[in-house]
Amino acid sequence: MVNVCDIQVMKPLLQAHGFRFSKAKGQNFLIADWVPRAIAEGAGVDRDTGVLEIGPGIGSLTQQLCLRAGRVCAVEVDRRLKPILDITLGEFDNLRIQWDDVLKLDVPALVEGEFAGLRPVACANLPYYITTPILTALLEAECFACVTVMVQKEVAQRMAAAPGTGDYGAFSVFCQYYAQPELLFEVPAHCFLPQPKVTSAVVALRVRRNRPWEIRDQELFFRVVRGSFAQRRKKLSNGLAAAFPELDKSAAAEVLAQAGLAENVRGEVLGIEAFARIANVIFDRRSSV
Repeated sequence: MVNVCDIQVMKPLLQAHGFRFSKAKGQNFLIADWVPRAIAEGAGVDRDTGVLEIGPGIGSLTQQLCLRAGRVCAVEVDRRLKPILDITLGEFDNLRIQWDDVLKLDVPALVEGEFAGLRPVACANLPYYITTPILTALLEAECFACVTVMVQKEVAQRMAAAPGTGDYGAFSVFCQYYAQPELLFEVPAHCFLPQPKVTSAVVALRVRRNRPWEIRDQELFFRVVRGSFAQRRKKLSNGLAAAFPELDKSAAAEVLAQAGLAENVRGEVLGIEAFARIANVIFDRRSSV
């Protein structure tokens, strides 16, 4: 097996194929062998697992996934990597590489076709510039038991942030609605080629089988969440009035009272259950008109 984490092996291989790193694609390849091993272990990958990997790069994480999983499907958008991956991953018969943009794929259909009889999970070393749309697509697909990603440390902290903390925001609520995020470990910049200017972190998002909240309208719920954080450090009633044209500040205050919340409460201190109560009150008000 080619040691893809050995810079003395990979630099000549990349040069032989005329490969140049793309800043536009946010390419930073892992060259510390402990990191892909730890990601595969943290994701709980075993022979009963089917793994969708986003962005295999030169194959450092892919190798570790293939050594453990029943099947791996890796989606890569950069076709320049094909001759390199033919060398670094060619020995694995439980791997298929799909040359495509994951944001243009029907993820649930892909998972159903690739991983019949296996527990589906997703793993990715996500480029910083496209972290949110890819993570959104993976969670909204609602077909994975776990989504394990390496992202910028600050993004990882936002995913797992608790209400009332500085990192807590609409993205925190989104991630925690679909899953229970757990920060596994940090990854220093020197573990990559080329080195990014930031520290990374690996997060395991263990997807919720059941959501312990009554939410009558999911779209309305997330509209409440976005409105609640649109005007941070202001009263939540201001954000609700701005997000819902049918609510003036007085009506917004009534909604909060009906939801059992103080008139001067701020959105950044509320958890999912409180946002659900607000959304349900607005839903009921609309239904009664």
